[in-house]
Amino acid sequence: MAAQFMDVRQTAEYLNVSPSWLYREAVGVGLVPYRFGQGRNAKIQFKVSEVNAWVRQQRVSE
Repeated sequence: MAAQFMDVRQTAEYLNVSPSWLYREAVGVGLVPYRFGQGRNAKIQFKVSEVNAWVRQQRVSE
């Protein structure tokens, strides 16, 4: 079964950005984070299908 979510580190690596950029800019650029858990132990993850859809939207037409 394919992974449905990626953590911040995996997502940042996939997008070739830093994790700090992802924490700071994700919502502003249209990437929707999911929070699993509460407080300091909460895990932020991104849905793989939504990240892939966002990447396709970033394509520059020539």
